[in-house]
Formats: sequence, C-alpha cells, structure tokens
Amino acid sequence: MGWFTKTFTSSIGKKFIMALTGISLILFLLMHLAGNLSLYGGENAFNSYAGALESLKPIVRVVEVILAAIFLFHIIYGTRLWIENKIAKPIKYKINASSENSSLYSRFMFQTGIIIFIFLVLHLVTFWAPYNFGGEEHNLYLLVTSWFRETWYSIFYIISMILIGFHLNHAFQSAFQTFGWNHNKYTPFIKKFGTFYAIVIAAGFASIPIYFLFFFGGK
Repeated sequence: MGWFTKTFTSSIGKKFIMALTGISLILFLLMHLAGNLSLYGGENAFNSYAGALESLKPIVRVVEVILAAIFLFHIIYGTRLWIENKIAKPIKYKINASSENSSLYSRFMFQTGIIIFIFLVLHLVTFWAPYNFGGEEHNLYLLVTSWFRETWYSIFYIISMILIGFHLNHAFQSAFQTFGWNHNKYTPFIKKFGTFYAIVIAAGFASIPIYFLFFFGGK
C-alpha cells in the first residue's frame, strides 16, 4: 500500500483528489438545484419532492454519508494544498507578479472556500438538522420559506451563492486541467462552459431567497 499512500499524499495526488471531489460536488449542486427549484411550484410541489426523497430514506442516508466524505476530503486537501503553497513561497517580493501568473478566481479559492464552509454549516443547522432530527414532523416548505423571509439569512445566502459561482468558475476549469483534458481546440470552450455553469448555479440558487424575500416580505 506504500505506493498508494505516496501517490495520494503527493502534490499531484492531492490535486487529483481535489479535482475528483470537486467534480462530484459540481454534479451534486446541479441535482440539488433541480430539486430546490420545485419551491417555485408551491407547497405541494416542494413537499412532494421532499416526500419522494423521504421514501428513499435508506438510499438518501448512504448518499449523505458519501457526500459528507467528499466534502471532508475536499476541505482537508484544499486546506493542505493552500498551506503548502504558502510555505513554498515564504518571501513576498516587492513586485508581486501573482496577478500575471494566476487568475483572480484561483488566488481567492481558499478565502471563498472558508465562507462557503460557514454557509454550509449554517445551511445544515437551519434546514437539514431540524427536518431530520427535530423530533416532530416538519412541513419542509414552511421551514425553508420562513428562513428565506429572514432578511439577514437571505442576504447571506445570496452572497454565499455569488461566492460559490466564483469558486465554481475556477474549479470547473482546474479539474479538467488536473485530469489532463487540455486541448487547444477544446479548452476555450471548457472555460466558457465553466463560466456559464457557474453563473447558472449561482443565479439559480440565489433567485430563490430573492423571490421569497421580495415577493413575500422580509422580516
């Protein structure tokens, strides 16, 4: 197992894990958004969606464990890579050429990641935990929409979605690069599609609190 350990503790191995977990989370966000958009269909539509998931509870629990592991690996390896990059560049030159060698998105991946992590914890505390462990049967539609009518929560949610879009834009392109899927003919399209995907995901999620906050009144 020595080769396996060395492979996945090397710089390339860590980047591979980041790319693999990143792609997995990118796909999860698309499915999660599709489900959340049923909020626009009203209480019956969203609760029917939640009920369908509830009927598959054993499978959902397994998926949740896998997702938790993916998030954990992504956070741990992302943090390790950021620390190692900082240690590898201890000297700050008077003329900082980082803006010429990396994009704005890549330079702030760690910072946006921290805020996204805080949002994730809050998201689990406000929605997932009460619905699953609240000790009573919840109307998930009323639970979700009541939080989206809280002005501070909706504003933080919208800001977090913008940062997720910011994070995704680089992550999408970076994953393809890590896997070696670079080609002069296709890379420009991948970059444009990555930006388009990031905008769709961020705008899709952010539109929900905007809708409930401004059309149903904030508190």
